[in-house]
Amino acid sequence: MPTTMSVSDLAQVLFASELQASDDPSPDRVRAAIEDRLRACHADLTECAACVAQEAGDHPETYETRMRWALSAAHRVNPATLATA
Repeated sequence: MPTTMSVSDLAQVLFASELQASDDPSPDRVRAAIEDRLRACHADLTECAACVAQEAGDHPETYETRMRWALSAAHRVNPATLATA
């Protein structure tokens, strides 16, 4: 996993995850979704960014709402607590 992840990085990873805002996830569940997605991407933020770009192109009508949610949820996660091993 990258040694330093910004809120923006976390939001991109979360955006590319299966977790939905409608799940009303707890911070622990958000953290788990980010960890799962990072493992799936082998901690490659470029791969996560590519997923975000693909989703934005496929679903432009929902991109802004989902990214706002992902940014808000990512603010509640401390990057130092993430585990991807």
